[in-house]
This record gives sequence, structure tokens and C-alpha cells, in this order.
Amino acid sequence: MTILYDYWRSSASYRVRIALGLAGEDWQGVSVDLLQGAHKSQDHLARNPQGLVPALEIDGVTLTQSVAITEYLNETRHLGLLPDDPIKRAQVRAISQAIAMEIHPVCNLNVAKFATAQSDGKMSMQDWMQHFITPGLAAVEEMVTGARFCFGDRVSLADICLMPQLYNAQRWEIDLSPMPKLRGIHDNLSQIPAFAAAHPDRVKP
Repeated sequence: MTILYDYWRSSASYRVRIALGLAGEDWQGVSVDLLQGAHKSQDHLARNPQGLVPALEIDGVTLTQSVAITEYLNETRHLGLLPDDPIKRAQVRAISQAIAMEIHPVCNLNVAKFATAQSDGKMSMQDWMQHFITPGLAAVEEMVTGARFCFGDRVSLADICLMPQLYNAQRWEIDLSPMPKLRGIHDNLSQIPAFAAAHPDRVKP
């Protein structure tokens, strides 16, 4: 049995849920409550020494880091999430990394909590999130190439990274009106069963 240790609102976990859905993988979810500190328990640290989610037990091993997990599923389940052409593959990875390595880390809950606490009440969580997510997604708006998907005419790694970040944008009341391409991609991806089933509202404990 494939087991995903995740948290319902985790962007990284959300990515892996989408990828598992696209793979048609039969999996069981185990909630790791970040707000209760369950990710720092000895049991979870044994799965992932970073104390992060997700961790995925699959094919006899435990994998961590959502993009690495997604690329593993892509390679072993033949999902076609990366183009064969090296240039196009690099372009898809660039969009993916603009989200997963630029926007996401600075908006991680631990980072945002620490930063706002250091501001002595001068800055709220929403201030922090809007400050970083808004220009980050504005750049992604310029990077995407399609009207229905981030790149080309099919789901790619970039779409899997984008959807959770758009969820976060809506949560923190980011104005997406200047980003029509991203809004169109969001609406299209929302109709795909693997994306719809992975939404936090569908998996909330």
C-alpha cells in the first residue's frame, strides 16, 4: 500500500496528491498535523529528517521532497509531465521552480511566522504573503505559454506546482485580476479529476 504522510493545507503535499491522482495510484493518506507539531515527532523525523511533509511510502521506499516525488512518479508511471525536448523540458522546470523554489520557501508557514513575529506587530501574515506571492505569480504569468496549461497543450510539472500556489493566493486574498492566463489555467485544471480530488477542501480532516 502506498502511504502519503501529508497535511491538508501543505502546498507540497497538494502537489503530490495531484501527481498520485494523475498516476491512478491507490494510496492511503495519513495526516501529519503541522499546527500540533506532529511533523517534529520522532516517528515523523524517522521518515523525513527535515521534519517536513510530504513523505511518501511507495515501491518499498520512503521518498521526500514533493518535486522529487513527482518526478519519480513521472518516470515510473509514465505521466508525461516533462517534454522530451531538452529546451522545452528546461522551460517547464523553470516555471515549476519559479513557484516551488522561489515563492513557496519564503511563504512557508515557519518562515512567515518567524518574520511576522520579529516585526513586533508591524506586519501581519497576510502582509507577508501578499508581498511575496503577488510579484512571484506576476512573473509566472509572463512565463506560462498556454491558455489551458502552463506549457503547451497538456498537464506538466509546472501545472502541478501552480495549482497549490493559486490556492494559497486565494487564501491570502491576492488580486489575480491582472493575471488572466493564470486564472484561465486554474479554471481548466479545476475540471481535471486528479486536480479536483487533491484540493485541500476535499481532503481536510
